[in-house]
Amino acid sequence: MTSFGERRVGLIETAAADQLPAALSALTDSWLAESYATEAAECGLGGANGASTGVALVAVGGYGRGELCPGSDIDLLLLHDDVDTGNLADRLWYPIWDEKLKLGHAVRSMSGTLELAASDTDTATALADARHLAGDATLTARLIEGVQSDWRANAAQRLDELHRSVSRRHSQSGEVAFLLEPDLKTGRGGLRDAHAIRWAQLAGVELPAADTERLDEAYQTLLRSRVDLHRTTGLRSDVLSADDQDAVAERSGAVDADAFMADIARAGRIIAFLSDQLWSTIARQSTALAVPDVDIAGLAVRDGELVIDGDPAADVVLVLHAAVQSARGGIPISRASLDKLAERQAQFPDPWPHGARALFVELLGCGHRAIDVIETLDYFDVWTRVLPEWAPNRNRPQRSRYHRFTVDRHLLEAVAEAARFTHRVARPDLLLMGALLHDIGKGYPGDHTQAGMRLAGPIARRCGWSPTDADTLVRLVQHHLLLTDIATRRDLDDPLTVATVARAAQTQEFLELLAVMTEADCLATGPMAWGDWTANLVSALVEMTSEHLSGSDSTPSTHRRLLTTDIVDLMAAGETALRVDGNVLTVVAPDERGLFSRAAGVLALRGLDVLQADAYSSPAGMAVSSFRIVPPDTPVDWDRVTYDVRRSLRGHLALEARIAERARVYRRRRALSATRAATSVTFDAESATGATIVEVRTEDHIGVLYKVTRVLAEMGLDIRSAKIQTLANEVVDAFYVVGPDGPVIDEAHQREVELALRHILA
Repeated sequence: MTSFGERRVGLIETAAADQLPAALSALTDSWLAESYATEAAECGLGGANGASTGVALVAVGGYGRGELCPGSDIDLLLLHDDVDTGNLADRLWYPIWDEKLKLGHAVRSMSGTLELAASDTDTATALADARHLAGDATLTARLIEGVQSDWRANAAQRLDELHRSVSRRHSQSGEVAFLLEPDLKTGRGGLRDAHAIRWAQLAGVELPAADTERLDEAYQTLLRSRVDLHRTTGLRSDVLSADDQDAVAERSGAVDADAFMADIARAGRIIAFLSDQLWSTIARQSTALAVPDVDIAGLAVRDGELVIDGDPAADVVLVLHAAVQSARGGIPISRASLDKLAERQAQFPDPWPHGARALFVELLGCGHRAIDVIETLDYFDVWTRVLPEWAPNRNRPQRSRYHRFTVDRHLLEAVAEAARFTHRVARPDLLLMGALLHDIGKGYPGDHTQAGMRLAGPIARRCGWSPTDADTLVRLVQHHLLLTDIATRRDLDDPLTVATVARAAQTQEFLELLAVMTEADCLATGPMAWGDWTANLVSALVEMTSEHLSGSDSTPSTHRRLLTTDIVDLMAAGETALRVDGNVLTVVAPDERGLFSRAAGVLALRGLDVLQADAYSSPAGMAVSSFRIVPPDTPVDWDRVTYDVRRSLRGHLALEARIAERARVYRRRRALSATRAATSVTFDAESATGATIVEVRTEDHIGVLYKVTRVLAEMGLDIRSAKIQTLANEVVDAFYVVGPDGPVIDEAHQREVELALRHILA
C-alpha cells in the first residue's frame, strides 16, 4: 500500500494544474481524517463511528478553501469546547512534520478562538475560510457561524481594517500586472486581493454577477500559475522570477513565456481593477469625500464619482475631458460611465478634433495621478480608441531584469517621471509625448527603435503637431538610448564622442529635451538604469555637448580625467605606486603588456565589480591604470587588495587558477536571467580618436574583465581606456585599444582577436 507521501508526490507530478489544488486538498483531508480517528481513539476522545464530542480538527486559510498548492502551508486548528485534548495535538502534528510539510497549527477553545477572531483581522479572515475535517462537526459549524456573525455585525470596522491591510500589502509587494517578476499571491491584483474581495462580500458588499465571473476566471489563471510555479521550482515562493518563467510557461502549456506572462498580466489587471473598484465604492459610502465641482458640458459629479452624461459617440473628446478631471481632482470615473465609454466611445479621427491635443498633453502632465486613469480606460478598451498603436504593447513583458515593468506601464511611468521635470524644458508637450512614444515600437516586429520611429510621425501629425514638431518626436524616439549608451560605453575625453552626440542632437533645444527624457526613461526603467554613476556621466556628456553646440568648448586633451597632477608626479618618479581614493584604485607602474589585466584580475579575485576603467601609457615608458569599483555592501580591505596587486605585477600570484577556483566555490551575487546572454565582439575605428574601440558583450561571470583584457594583451593590443557596464546578467565592455602597428586594427588581426575572445568566454 502506498504511503500518503508517495500518493502526494504522484498527484503533484501528474494532476492537471486546474485540478491539483482540490485533489491535493481532498487527499490531505482523507489522510488527516484517518489519522485523527486513530489518534483521538488512543487519547480517549473518540465517539461513535470515530467522531469526537467537543473536539474538532478544522482546516483554515488556503487549506480551508480547498486550494492546496504543492508549496502551500497546511493550516490546521484543533478546536475544543473546553475539553482536555491531552497529547492529541502532538500525535496529529508530528506525522505532518515527518512528511516534511509546512504546518500552521493552533490548539484553541471555542471561546478563545472567537475572542481572538473578534480582535484580530488576520485570524478572522483565516477562519472565514474554515472547513470541517474530523471530529465534532457541530463544533466546527458553531465556529463558522460565530465568526461570520461577528464579521457581519462589525462590518464597518472589519472592512476598514481589511482595506488598510490591502494597502500595506500592495506597497510591499508591488503589482502582478506590471512587474516583470510578480508576486502571484500578495501583489496588487494577486490571489490575496481576490480573497479580500470574498471577505468583503461576507460583510455584505455586493459584486455584480459579470464581475464575479471575470474575477473567478482571473483567479483561476493565477492559481494554475502558482501550481505550476511550485511544481517547477520545488519551492514555496510565489514570486514568478525571470529565471523560472520559461520553465513554468512550458509546464503550463503556453506558446512561450511572453504569452504566459501576458496572461498573468491580464489576470492581474482584472483582479486589481475589481479590487480598486470595490474599495473605492466602500470608501465613498462610508466617508463624505470633498470633491471639486466640474463645469464641463457632459460631465457631472455625483456621490463622489465623475459621471459622463454626454454621448461619447457624438463627442469623442469628452473622454479626455473626463480623464483630465479624474486625474486632476482624484475623482474616480463611475462604473456606469466606464461601461458607457466601453460601449459608445468612438475612434479618434485623423486629424484629431480641435482642443484634443491640449487635453491629451494636460492628462499626461498629471504625472503619476494619470496612470490609474489611463490604465482604467485601457481596461475598458477605451484608451486604444484614442491611441490605437498602444494595443500591441498592452501587458507586454520585457524579458530583462534591467526593466521593472511591462512595456505599457513603463511608458506611463516614464511620462509620470517626465511630468516632474517639465520646468526644465522649453517644450513640455514634446517632452511628455516623447516619453509616451519612446518605446511604443516594442509591441511591433523588428527593432523597436525603428518601429517606433515609423509610428511616431503619423501619431504626432494625427494629434495635431506641426511637421517640425513631429520630426522632433521621431528623433526623440530614434535617439532615446543615445545618451546612456554613449556616456556609459564611450570615452568622454575623446573629442569624437562629443562630436557624435552633437551631430545627432543638432540643436540645444533638442539636446535639452533628450537629456530630460533620458533621465525620465531611466528612472522609470529601474534602479539598475539610473544611479549616481550613470547620472554623472550623462550630465557630463550633455554639458560637453552643449558647449560643443554653442562653440564655446575647447578641444579636450585625451585622458584629462585620468592624468591629474598627482598622477603625473607619480609617473615621473618611475616607480610602482598604488593609490586608493574612495572607490577608485589607481596603479602606476613601468609599462608592460598585461599590467591592466593583472590588476583587474586581483579585483575579481577579491569579489569587486569594476564600473569604469581607464589606462594610459606615456612615451617615457610608464603606465597608469585606474579602476572605479561598484560600491560594495561591506568595507573593502584595500590593504589586502593593494598587496595582491603588487604580487600580481611581480608574477607571484596564480591569478587564473585562483579566479577559476573562486568561480567554482562562490555563486555570482547577481542573479542571472532566464535567458543566457550571447557573446558578441565588434570593432569600431571611426568613433575614436587614435584608437579602435573593441566592444565585448557576454554573460556576466567572475573574472570576465580579467579574461578579456588578458586576451587583448596577448593579442598585442594596448588598452587606452575602458568602460565597463553590467546590465542584469550581461556585461557590455568597451575598450579603446592601440595595436602594434597603430590605432587601426586590420581585419585579419580583428578576426584573430574575436576568435580568441570567443574561445576564452565560451
